[in-house]
Amino acid sequence: MAGIFDKLRKKSDEREVKKLMKLADQIEALEPAMQVLSDAELQGKTALFKNRYQQGETLDDLLPEAFAVVRETSVRVLGMRHFNVQLLGGIVLHQGRIAEMKTGEGKTLAATLPAYLNALTGKGVHIITVNDYLARRDSEWMGKIYRFLGLSVGLIVHGLSAVERRASYQSDITYGTNNEFGFDYLRDNMVIYKHDMVQKELNFAIVDEVDSILVDEARTPLIISGAGDKSTDLYFKADRFVHRLKQDQDYEMDEKARTANLTEEGVSKAEQYFSLENLADIENSEYSHHINQALHAHVLMKRDRDYVVKEDEVIIVDEFTGRLMLGRRYSDGLHQAIEAKENVKVQRESKTLATITFQNYFRMYTKLSGMTGTAKTEEDEFKSIYGLDVVVIPTHMPMIRKDFNDVIYLTTRGKFTAVVDEIVQRHALGQPILVGTISIEVSEMLSNMLKKRSIPHEVLNAKFHDKEAEIVA
Repeated sequence: MAGIFDKLRKKSDEREVKKLMKLADQIEALEPAMQVLSDAELQGKTALFKNRYQQGETLDDLLPEAFAVVRETSVRVLGMRHFNVQLLGGIVLHQGRIAEMKTGEGKTLAATLPAYLNALTGKGVHIITVNDYLARRDSEWMGKIYRFLGLSVGLIVHGLSAVERRASYQSDITYGTNNEFGFDYLRDNMVIYKHDMVQKELNFAIVDEVDSILVDEARTPLIISGAGDKSTDLYFKADRFVHRLKQDQDYEMDEKARTANLTEEGVSKAEQYFSLENLADIENSEYSHHINQALHAHVLMKRDRDYVVKEDEVIIVDEFTGRLMLGRRYSDGLHQAIEAKENVKVQRESKTLATITFQNYFRMYTKLSGMTGTAKTEEDEFKSIYGLDVVVIPTHMPMIRKDFNDVIYLTTRGKFTAVVDEIVQRHALGQPILVGTISIEVSEMLSNMLKKRSIPHEVLNAKFHDKEAEIVA
């Protein structure tokens, strides 16, 4: 039955691509006319397009010529010419849909087409990437196209002042991460005066790795907190108490459900340690809360998996990307409990001032689109939550990559021994290898195994966040 549905979906995509090809052919036909234009004439097209838009023409009317201009500009300033499949991807993105393009097919370059076209309205275009490194790289790299054509390019990364952020948002096209855009929205909703806001209208967003941001992280809350006024002494006391407890005897843990609770014996020990008659009494709720968070911090939160300690500060590691989430803190006292556990300075417990999920934030854009290498399998979620459909864009050349079936092992040790054996074989053939792991801890364990086999390699995880660009290069 699944096979029948797959065939129907494939035919549907093929029909859709055929429709889009007619538009791509129009863009292709304009290429000779663009090639004979001087740089000044090509640059002058932006003012002409803006004037035509103000006179009543739609973006769809301008699309073939605007895309042809961007394509020719890319050839001149970057030495890269958009392939037909990238034109198709650009059309899909402009239509407010999701373009599924295989890895290496040039999603970054494809996004320049709809970004330029939609920036002609003057309402701004936001291009969302998954990290600061990509946002900075793409704004500088692809920004050469936009700047040649007279458009301004902004960049939103961690550490900018409000003045710098406001200037970036006023640009025609702004690059940045989903976290930065979301937090700026929350901060804007906390200011007293409108002129203190940094964002303008949420007009059009192009989301890279859209499945990760709009599905995997959809319900992740962005939270802005303010400092509370309670003492931090109880965190240390709760931490010392939890150190004494024994699993199964004093507490029960379910790692899969990420829960840990005191047993009756554990409760009895808590009452004795804190000199309480009944831990369950309402007046003892603060003790109960601190003990539960200390227990959670000790038995469920793992250093170098969930967080790292850097310069005597506990920094959260993003479970989806493995990156450091600078400035983010766990809520409800959990962060303080971890600080007590790691014996670093405990910051005062915070209280939530503003919060929003990625799902709710991105649904506020007038037009939303996205691109990724894997979206078709989640099309039902995209449709029901965001009203977005997925179009599978064919590859420029026939696929030569082989996708093998998963291999399952009886033990973790057996799995990683097999991984290292495979790496050794591939390395001997001179093949570059990328190995993805689920945590810092696992990446370092695998690194140690490779060192024992004398295999030269680089480790890229949250601990080496600052060296990322150097390692990738």
